[in-house]
Amino acid sequence: MPHSIRVARAPDGALTYAIPSPEQLPAVLPRQLLAAWELARDAADRREWGTRRVLLFPHPAGGPEGAATELAIADRDAGAWAEAIDAAIGLDTLAGLSLCLRLLALVEVLGRARWLAALFNVTPAGIELHPSLLSAAAAMPLDAAARFDETGLHRLLSRPLPSGGSSRSLGDAPGGTLGRTA
Repeated sequence: MPHSIRVARAPDGALTYAIPSPEQLPAVLPRQLLAAWELARDAADRREWGTRRVLLFPHPAGGPEGAATELAIADRDAGAWAEAIDAAIGLDTLAGLSLCLRLLALVEVLGRARWLAALFNVTPAGIELHPSLLSAAAAMPLDAAARFDETGLHRLLSRPLPSGGSSRSLGDAPGGTLGRTA
């Protein structure tokens, strides 16, 4: 059964999204995630901070009836990323929302999980992500807080990596264009 995403503008101008549980968001293709990252990074470089956004999703089972968890996208760069994804795909769609939250979760886990340092490289041209990390972030479910479970990610990425796998620059996404569909 498809979930609808209700969007309303708050009196302070913030866009508020009533969304399904983050665990229910669909996987995306690695090339879509890569293209979304590049698009979002470019928006941040242009300082297109966008409108403040607040995501409301239901508490996990066992929480108070009708209560919701609120996730405010308050960081300017995160706001630019959300703005770029909204313009390209729409945060009012499951695909756009999934891409946006996966981007934010990936940035968050890269800063939290030091063991991931071997799977990405920051260069003057941007960031290079190992294809295995990109694939995991595209496919792995988000948790109730819209984050990646570090233990599950570690288990997934602890499998032997294919030899000769090269990292891919964020600007080199084949067929990685994004677009809003009617």
